[in-house]
Amino acid sequence: MMFCGTGAMIIDETTNGTVTHVGVAITWGLVVMSLIYALGETSGAHFNPAVTIAFTLNKNFPIREVLPYLASQFIGAITATSLLKYLFPTSVFLGATLPRNDAMQSFILEIVLSFLLMLVILKVAKGSKEQGLFAGIAIGSVVLLEAMFAGPICGASMNPVRSLTPALLSGNLSTLWIYFAGPTSGMLAAVGFNKLLQ
Repeated sequence: MMFCGTGAMIIDETTNGTVTHVGVAITWGLVVMSLIYALGETSGAHFNPAVTIAFTLNKNFPIREVLPYLASQFIGAITATSLLKYLFPTSVFLGATLPRNDAMQSFILEIVLSFLLMLVILKVAKGSKEQGLFAGIAIGSVVLLEAMFAGPICGASMNPVRSLTPALLSGNLSTLWIYFAGPTSGMLAAVGFNKLLQ
């Protein structure tokens, strides 16, 4: 996921906008959708620690598997980002998510975006095993939609590890708290809201 998603951002950066913002948003949506169909039945297609934690809180993901999943997510992300740094050494940002304006604006956007994404995930996914016929389309479409309209302002991360590894390797750490606190808060709020709907 990271290789394609942040890769599209890096290629857009290093080629002066060849991919375009729309192309980057579509890439994120398509890679998430494709990997859900490819890996959903095997692992639940967890690429996001906030999703893993939210599923655990929702009691449809075993707590004993949380640490191995979080470790796998970090290892996958840091490997992809390291490879991209090697391939594109002139990239300044490496696909890092950075607020365009003030930090609070991006923080609130990340909460809302993550809330909506997690609500959709809870309605179409099972947790540890994803078997829904339309889950990949639904989740990938939400990622694409949110990246399309909010990406230019907050980066539309919705994923702490997605923001962590580009920030670490590019040195853009000053606003990383937004992309840890925002997505996690939004997704945990979605779990609570979803319980009200049941």
